[in-house]
Amino acid sequence: MTEHPTLPVAFVDDDAVLREANAQTLRLAGFEPFLFESAVEALKAIDERFPGVVVTDLRMPRVDGMELFRTLRGRDPDLPVIMITGHGDIATAVEAMREGAYDFLAKPFPSDRLIQSVRRAAEMRALVMENRRLREAAEGLEQASPLLGDAPAMQRLRETLKAVAAADVDVMIVGETGTGKEVVADQLHQLGRRRGGRFVALNCGALPETVLESELFGHESGAFTGALKKRVGLIEHSSGGTLFLDEIESMPLSAQARLLRVLEQREITPLGSNTARQLDLRVVAAAKSDLGAPAHRARFREDLFHRLNVVTLRIPPMRERREDVPLLFAVYLDRACRRFQRETPLLSEAMRRHLAQHDWPGNVREIVHFAERVALGLAELDLAGTNSPAPASTAGAAATLPERLERYEAELIRDALSLHQGDVRATLESLGIPRKTFYDKLQKYGINRASFEAGA
Repeated sequence: MTEHPTLPVAFVDDDAVLREANAQTLRLAGFEPFLFESAVEALKAIDERFPGVVVTDLRMPRVDGMELFRTLRGRDPDLPVIMITGHGDIATAVEAMREGAYDFLAKPFPSDRLIQSVRRAAEMRALVMENRRLREAAEGLEQASPLLGDAPAMQRLRETLKAVAAADVDVMIVGETGTGKEVVADQLHQLGRRRGGRFVALNCGALPETVLESELFGHESGAFTGALKKRVGLIEHSSGGTLFLDEIESMPLSAQARLLRVLEQREITPLGSNTARQLDLRVVAAAKSDLGAPAHRARFREDLFHRLNVVTLRIPPMRERREDVPLLFAVYLDRACRRFQRETPLLSEAMRRHLAQHDWPGNVREIVHFAERVALGLAELDLAGTNSPAPASTAGAAATLPERLERYEAELIRDALSLHQGDVRATLESLGIPRKTFYDKLQKYGINRASFEAGA
């Protein structure tokens, strides 16, 4: 399992001998113990920014461990608190577990049991703190620009956008599917003088040729069979604002010829009309590949390419900016959880491994969809069997968070059965779960209830 050589553990106990003994145990395991002789002292030092684990005795003068736990839970519901109890306080400890305490240790407990519980809690706390850090960093970036990322290529793109937006020239955007070409086009619109006008977007590959020309250039009533009324084309509709033509490489050659004339003359003559109309036009075109390369321009007019290619902006794919994946994922996971009204989940090791190792061929769009599936609790099903197994020598250390939680859950059930000598009713009350769930878990973990009965 992952070691946390500098992770702090707050140990609260009014018994000085026990404090020092357990502090030595924690230091030998690679943790950094902070000792408090009372809950009052601990509360002065621990808040929601505390990155570690709290271990507290239950019975203490003035403020007991239960009150300490409840106060800390009010400050940070995700702070793991481990309760130390005497034999007569186990019912209180179980109540604390129902309220959200991480674990309880009944005295006397072996040192390895303390370390095992602290290590599990520390791994969970590390995930919580990392999620918070990513969300905070992502929120700061999102407020500054919808084009998220700290990679040098993204920083250059944001700076270039500011300069180009003010210049009011036609722009070509090059980027793979899912990189955010429309977001870049919208930023060009919002950052320039045209932000008060319309932002009109059209995917040139989504419409057949006849419909595309009518959509772009418009027509007068009676211009052709079925033209029952006048239609203002998108080019004219965008006058004073920005026209965004996505997948322009898919535009038919006939439409390319008409678009070139519009760009050169800055005027349009709808089908069926003899009168040209002046335009205040800015065109932002987008392509999935660089049309400057002859091989990618087989069915695209060279003169139109050069007319559009006043400025070219290239959006890097995710494989060239892998350092931005965690930030982007944090932003879209937070959005998805708000939209679906779900609590933000902790990331399992399988998810973290996927974020770090996947190539993201679908780019930002693929990250968005993955974040939505994580928010809905479906990502583990997607990842099952897709990650390479860990080497045999590290299989125990590489166990995923769900696997560790399942082992912990089985351990809690065995502890409760042992405490109540196999009595089902008492065990159900202490665990706080329905009878059917209890028996399902016995079967799942291969636990024989009868073996815990007195005299078994």
